[in-house]
Amino acid sequence: MATAGTGRLLMHALAVLVATGLLVLAGPGTPRAEAASTACSGRLVKTVAFSTGELRVYKNRQYACAMTIAKKPGTRRAMAVSIQPRGGRAAVDAGAFTRQAGPVTVHALNRCVRASGSVAGKGASTGWILC
Repeated sequence: MATAGTGRLLMHALAVLVATGLLVLAGPGTPRAEAASTACSGRLVKTVAFSTGELRVYKNRQYACAMTIAKKPGTRRAMAVSIQPRGGRAAVDAGAFTRQAGPVTVHALNRCVRASGSVAGKGASTGWILC
C-alpha cells in the first residue's frame, strides 16, 4: 500500500511528464517556413520557384549555400538540391524528405556558382550566378 508521501511524489512526477509533453508538442513557437529560411547563413541572393517548390541560394563572404523547399510539406517524396562552384565539385543532398533538401554549402570566394533543386521530379536551376 502506498503512503501519502509516495502518492504525492507520483503525482508530482506525472505533472512534470505532462508539462514536458505539452512543451514538446508546442514546439519552439517559430513557424517552419521561417526556421527553414535560416538554415543557410548569409543573405538570400536568388529564389527560383517551380511547380512543386522553390530553390533558395544564399551567400556570405566565403560560402554559398542552397536548399530546396517543398511547396506543400508533409508527405515524404523525392527531393534534391545541389550547388557547384565553378571549377569545383558539386555538393549534393538527395533523398526522400518531407519538407526540404539541404542545406548544402560550398566554398565560393570569388567564384561563380550554379545550383539546382527538385521536388517530386520537377525542379529548376540557376545557371551560373554570383560571378
